[in-house]
Amino acid sequence: MSYEKVLQAKSFIVGTKQTVKALKSGTVKEVLVAKDAEPRVTAKVVSTAKEMNVPIIYVDSMKKLGKACGIEVGASTVAINI
Repeated sequence: MSYEKVLQAKSFIVGTKQTVKALKSGTVKEVLVAKDAEPRVTAKVVSTAKEMNVPIIYVDSMKKLGKACGIEVGASTVAINI
């Protein structure tokens, strides 16, 4: 599944604010969004990714996404850098 993409990525960004900032700077190849995250939290990331024509991949679990990033808490969004 898509969690492996995070594990294989050389560089990624965790978190909504940082992801939006990276999207606007044009350094993101694709964005992963957890389906179980609050839509109000992920809405800005999703809309910015669509504006910038960056692919959005939805994953099932914030907890698993966080674990794939090597953090102890869930991650609602992750940006994989170019």
